[in-house]
Amino acid sequence: MAAARAATLGWLACAALACGSDEPQTGGDAAAARGRTVYENVCTACHNRDPRQPGALGPELAGAPLGLIEAKVLRNEYPPGYAPKRPGATMPKYEYLAPNLPDLAAYLATVAPEAQGGRS
Repeated sequence: MAAARAATLGWLACAALACGSDEPQTGGDAAAARGRTVYENVCTACHNRDPRQPGALGPELAGAPLGLIEAKVLRNEYPPGYAPKRPGATMPKYEYLAPNLPDLAAYLATVAPEAQGGRS
């Protein structure tokens, strides 16, 4: 059942990413805009629509660095020395998102974490 859910989310994400804006953007703003699209179409299945808030299944992600995002999304692990916010919680791998992870990190860097929050 989990594999079917992950496959469905993958197909939905691919379809959402294919629907882009007609306005060309460049630089960091473009990367953050693409990352926001990824976040809203993939991550919000488990994480809150507001990256500063915890989601139903996943923690807040505001300010999460690329190294953490790559470790969780590609390998379902944490970087060495990182203390997870929700021990025992598991996240499926989304290897197909690898080319989009720098954009996702760019978007999450634009969202200031809550005062007591941080990276997930």
